[in-house]
Amino acid sequence: MDFEQLKSIITNRRNIKPFAMNGKQIPDEQIQALLELADWAPTHGYTEPWYFPVFGGEAVKRFCTAHAELYKANTPPEKFILGNYEKLKTQGDLASHVIVLCMKRGNKPGIPEIEEIAAVSCAVQNLWLGATALGLAGYWGSGGMTFSPAMKEYLSLGEEDKVLGIFYLGYTDEPIPEGRRLKPLSEKIKWEK
Repeated sequence: MDFEQLKSIITNRRNIKPFAMNGKQIPDEQIQALLELADWAPTHGYTEPWYFPVFGGEAVKRFCTAHAELYKANTPPEKFILGNYEKLKTQGDLASHVIVLCMKRGNKPGIPEIEEIAAVSCAVQNLWLGATALGLAGYWGSGGMTFSPAMKEYLSLGEEDKVLGIFYLGYTDEPIPEGRRLKPLSEKIKWEK
């Protein structure tokens, strides 16, 4: 494997918001290939806790409408914001696919939940790096009803399962923004010898 190619893919991965996508459809075969990359994430005890409901084609609109309706049905009237409802309803209009990022607890309760969440996060990173290598735009969102019991129920998840985010995939015509880090690496590591 060429380190420089891998480095380029990692350092060029970006969060591209769904409204910056252009509506062009990604072939389902490419989405399947990305999910196969996700499936190679590290997992303690081979629990493989990732679970990815995938919405493509017209199902993207149905999911976004359902998400907006969950917000409307589960938000007290005094806290309901019409703009939030509209954003949830239209957020996927220009995305090709929407993948809900879920952690399903396995039958090994001795494995801490944080390790299961970390495994799913690794799976998402695999998917995202694959998308970057293919020139696709990706966005990991966690707004709206993502963490609500209503979303878990909508997805038929169990009590110990969790929704970790909603991943939008598509193409963009916009230039990929420059990467940046706000803190120098030296503040985030400590060498000892």
